[in-house]
This record gives sequence, structure tokens and C-alpha cells, in this order.
Amino acid sequence: MADEPLTLKSSLADLSKRDWLAAVSELCEEDGYFEPLGKRHFAAFIERDSTLLVSFETIQGMHALSDKAQPLGWEMIETGNWSHLCLASDGDTWFRDQAVHGYFDRLIDDGFFDEFETVLFYGAGPCGYAAAAYSVASPGARVLAIQPQATLDPRVTEWDPRFTDMRLQDFTSRYGYAPDMLDAADHAYVLYDPREALDAMHAALFTRPNVTKLRMRFMGDALQTDLLEMEQWGPLLIAAADGSLDAAAFATTYRARREYRPYLRNLLNALDDDDRDGLIEMLCRNVAGRIGGRRFVNRLAQLEKARGEG
Repeated sequence: MADEPLTLKSSLADLSKRDWLAAVSELCEEDGYFEPLGKRHFAAFIERDSTLLVSFETIQGMHALSDKAQPLGWEMIETGNWSHLCLASDGDTWFRDQAVHGYFDRLIDDGFFDEFETVLFYGAGPCGYAAAAYSVASPGARVLAIQPQATLDPRVTEWDPRFTDMRLQDFTSRYGYAPDMLDAADHAYVLYDPREALDAMHAALFTRPNVTKLRMRFMGDALQTDLLEMEQWGPLLIAAADGSLDAAAFATTYRARREYRPYLRNLLNALDDDDRDGLIEMLCRNVAGRIGGRRFVNRLAQLEKARGEG
């Protein structure tokens, strides 16, 4: 790889962490920049057209979710010629770092976001929190947050036993309480599975006139991965950016779950837990007839046999 020029099509998957950072920096040099932000964060900017995606990602997530170990946002550079600003963290930090605060302060002072016609902030989980929290830096931006936390301030979310190691971090100062930071947004979209109780409780805190909450029932606790595997991640970002995303548009996009086996297995498990034999038979008959699947075929046979014996 060292003998070949790096491009956005190059795989960075087999590089050491040091070489990986160097490669990302090199790829940003021609049409943007790479800037370390303290010990655990960096910003990587590549300029293309007038739509800017501001994505918050972890280094670990890039390696796990991208075959090329690249920022997910680079897909939108390749497919849509979007400009992209990646804020990256080493591990889950919720981007609660003075260096990150200062970086966004400088972007505001420089009028950076004013150079783009459309700005979309994006993130999932801890990165979804950051996308919502830092969107205040660009009034009129749109936000797509998947399973975001509203805050980890124990005075507000003491009911969430996760992430206890982060409770000493300051979530009350600047860019702190994510739902309040959305007041300046044109619109925000919050995706979550209502059956995941803690995710649903955080989503409730985002209730605002300019927030649309989109429910991915029976999908589980890794919605970003699911959207990528269903090949709906990119279309969802496009709809959020152009303002066409609403409940009806999302319902059309979310129909992809009908072919997605993890969702179908989750749905079957839920019906099993509720002893809904009639619905189980309908589900298994539908899935077995459309896409097969040993579990659904066998379960349908069991139900038909039991009914015959009765």
C-alpha cells in the first residue's frame, strides 16, 4: 500500500493506529485538513459541494463498521459529493473535552458553517449525543441522532445504570444538555427502538416541536449497524439533509426490515414471549414463503402439526 497513492477508495484496515492516523491526515490534505484535538479526539475535513455532513464517530467504530476502516461519512463524499467534517474520538468520550469545545468555538468565530447551504449533524449512541449537543454551533442545521443519550448527568438520568464511569464528566457546562442544544436546529430526527427501555427514556427527553422521533420497533440496541446492513443508512442521511424525512418517508425506508433476518428473528422472539401462536404462524408462513429460513420453516411445520393433532 505504501507504493500506491492513497485515495478515498484505499483500504486502511490493516494499518497500525499510527499509520492509520497518518493515512487519514494525508487523505485530508489536498481538499481539507486534519487537526488533533487533545489526546483522544481529532477533526478531519474534506471539502466538496455545498452540503456538509458533520459526523461524530469513534476510531473503533470506523474499524468495525467500515470494510475500509474509514469514517462512515466518507461514503457520502463518494456517493453524493458532500463535504464532510468528521469529529472522531478514541473510545466513547461523548466528546466532553475542552479541546473539542474550543474547536467548535473557532468554527463559529470563522463563520465556517455559513459557507454551506445544507448542514447535517450525525451520530449514534454517545456520538448521537454529541451530534445533537454541538449542532447548536450551526443554527438552522439538521440533525440525525440514533439512540442518543440526552445527558449523563446523574441528577437527570440517575435511572440509567450504563456508562457509570462517565458520571464524573461535566455534562452541565457549554454544549452540555443535548436536547436544549437542538433549539436552534431547523429539525432533528431521533431514532430508537421503544422496546429498549433506556434508549426510549432518553428519547423522551428530546421531545421538542422541531424533533421527529422515529421508532424502530423490534430492532434492538445496534440500530446504526442494522441500517448499514439493510443498506438504508445512506438514503436516511440524504432524506434528513434535504428535509424530506418524515414518518411516512421513514416507514417506506424501514420496509427493508421485511428482508432483514435479525429483525425477523427479534420479532419471532417477541411473539414467542407473548405466546401469540396465531401471529407466529402468520409470520413464519410469510417469511418461509418469501425468503425461507430454517427456523421459520421448522416453526411453521411445528405449529401446523400441533394444530392438526388438536
